[in-house]
Amino acid sequence: MERAEGNVGSPAAVLECRNVGRSFDSYDGGGKNEVLRGMDFEVHENEFLVLFGAGQCGKTTLLNILAGLDMPTEGQVLTRGKKVTGPAPERGMVYQKTSLFPWMTVEDNVGFGPKVQHMPENERQARIKKYLELVGLTGFEKNYPSQLSGGMRQRVGIARAYANQPDIMLMDEPFGHLDAQTRYMMEEELQRIWQKEKRTVIFVTNNIEEALFLADRIILLTNCPTHIKEEYIINMPHPRDYVDPEFLRLRQLITDNMDLTL
Repeated sequence: MERAEGNVGSPAAVLECRNVGRSFDSYDGGGKNEVLRGMDFEVHENEFLVLFGAGQCGKTTLLNILAGLDMPTEGQVLTRGKKVTGPAPERGMVYQKTSLFPWMTVEDNVGFGPKVQHMPENERQARIKKYLELVGLTGFEKNYPSQLSGGMRQRVGIARAYANQPDIMLMDEPFGHLDAQTRYMMEEELQRIWQKEKRTVIFVTNNIEEALFLADRIILLTNCPTHIKEEYIINMPHPRDYVDPEFLRLRQLITDNMDLTL
């Protein structure tokens, strides 16, 4: 499909990734290492999009470009028709490691963004209360990160991102460090939160069950240089069952089409 140049984007798209490529200088100075090639896709309002591929295939590099934390060497990213040139409040980020401020309480971590934006105290406290309730952490406002479990810390990270009320939530394998049981619980919690507080979500994972449990659409990525291999629309209703025949069929289909880890 032909597209116009400049800041004229698709009216239906919240975010557009247009022919994005990213290369880095090689360590020996002998050339370039190409990580991303020809990444071209759109993300729509309130969609839960999963970027799925093997470990070390460039998913985090792509997510950092979508966040404006890194710039492509080719192509461009648009949000609501405007070119991304750096980080912005409309794009919230949740990392694999929560990166909470250890010297701040839960409520201070969640309220950090609104405080930086000089939100009045009463509004900031109301927003902190709202999002701590949303993630199920009411009563833990005065705790420090070191006093929380891994799953609870990740909930704080999600609440902190939501408190800035971004249009788009970018999530980089946020449950990758959790044990299997906690990870499953957090997937259920994230689905509940997304259903209640609609946001466009772009979620990175290398776990096929997690991808199928959460996604409206899955973009399957190749190994480096990473490009799009296939897209899958996931029409199963929520909540999803890991042993549902359609779940198992899609898991096998996507797994068979996935590149092996290098």
